[in-house]
Amino acid sequence: MADTTSINDLHNKSLVIDSHNDSIVAHIRRGNISLKDKSRKCVKAHNGTIAYLRGKVPPEEEQIGIQLNIPKMRQGGIDVAFFAVDVTRAWKNHLSYALDAFGWFDSQLEINSSDICIARTCSEILAAKSDGKLAAILAIENSEGIERSLNILRSVYCLGVRSIGLTHNPNTWASTGNDEGETGGGLTKFGIELVKEMNSLGILVDVSHISERGFWDVLDTSTKPIIASHSNCKTLCDHPRNLSNEQLKAITANNGVIGITFVPGFITEDGWKNPPPFRKLMNHIEYAIDVAGIDHVGIGSDFDGGGDLLKDATVYPKITEGLVEHGYSDEEIRKVLGGNFLRVFETVCG
Repeated sequence: MADTTSINDLHNKSLVIDSHNDSIVAHIRRGNISLKDKSRKCVKAHNGTIAYLRGKVPPEEEQIGIQLNIPKMRQGGIDVAFFAVDVTRAWKNHLSYALDAFGWFDSQLEINSSDICIARTCSEILAAKSDGKLAAILAIENSEGIERSLNILRSVYCLGVRSIGLTHNPNTWASTGNDEGETGGGLTKFGIELVKEMNSLGILVDVSHISERGFWDVLDTSTKPIIASHSNCKTLCDHPRNLSNEQLKAITANNGVIGITFVPGFITEDGWKNPPPFRKLMNHIEYAIDVAGIDHVGIGSDFDGGGDLLKDATVYPKITEGLVEHGYSDEEIRKVLGGNFLRVFETVCG
């Protein structure tokens, strides 16, 4: 077994990409705390859309703390993170909610420009790594954020959005969500148009949360690789948010990638009540590799959105340690840590 020093060296020299977090909204709902210094708050921003509609987090949740920010990304060796804004609870204010989040985030990027920047292309990701900066990829979780308008889709693309989840748990203008999957519904006519336009612009199509029929409709429609930014393996945990063997193999055929997530309830069926051991998470990673192949598996923590099996981003190297212990080669580990998502990002986004 490799020693801790060599594991940390492998982890730190790899390009590490986390394909999903909810950290923007988590910061806003804790009083707009700084992305770099949790003791700093921006009082003037308290009355934005998210703060008004959602309010502050409950005291017990605030005590848990932020799972991902600049210092924790640095300590955990995460180079690139998909900063997603889940607009599901905005209730007829979806676009305003997303723009409020991205406006707050932009102000933080300006303040912390020496540490972090938005990445819109593969070359910008690699340049950030070379310059010692963190890279943020803007994502919208739930396509209601574009208010059924391909013109708005183009506008958020211009803002830097490079990944959109077509649904959350409920249905959207684009597709049936996983909560309604038993109805057999999939992509709508607008959903088909949306996927095609996302392909054309260069925005990743994210199928986490979509119904199974919607998943297959996306694969029938998309001409570009897709992602499941934060999902696990249904064979190991029979949850509607997880993917079957057939779906995993379809992602392989599509040349896409699945990001294995840290949400306890997607790791074991009783995970909500009894948090599973870390080994169970590694089982999902290893199983996905066995079924989908080493080129089609990555990591999508869902930090600050339910990905609580790992305390926070600082302990991310445990993933590398687990992969080393399983016997994967350095090259294989680099693919899982970020190489696979980088390949798909370059193919779709440029």
